Amino acid sequence: MESFVSGVDHVGLTVVDLDRSIKFYTEVLECTIVFQQEKKGGYLAAIVGYPDADVRMAHLQPAGTTMRIELFEYRQPPSSPRDLEPRNVGNAHVCFIVTDLTALYQRLLAHHVTTLSPPIEVDTGVNQGGQSLYLRDPDGITLELFQRPLKIG
Repeated sequence: MESFVSGVDHVGLTVVDLDRSIKFYTEVLECTIVFQQEKKGGYLAAIVGYPDADVRMAHLQPAGTTMRIELFEYRQPPSSPRDLEPRNVGNAHVCFIVTDLTALYQRLLAHHVTTLSPPIEVDTGVNQGGQSLYLRDPDGITLELFQRPLKIG
């Protein structure tokens, strides 16, 4: 059977204020800006299904990966608020692999980032010995920070 999907290029997140979100993702999570641009109408409007689409966007890249985070600030049509609770169907989260969750947690606190918990040790399953926590970005989008377990042997 032929496979048509060969990878994942980016994860898209809609944000209220692109500049605020870029600051968060670059300063707190150390992503690098790949590019920023503005699009109005044209192919983008056709893709997203809004004839009057007008967006500011940025692609950011976490260190050590080719994966990108695409941030969209819709100027038109206006966004409507949603309940971004992790339990709600359709709510997604992005998981960042980190090397020192304890140190990064201290940075989160210094930046007044809302976390759902401190670092929690994964005590069962395939990730036993790792650590994880959920946090909220400036728009309330759920993100996960995950430190993989040390493998012995």
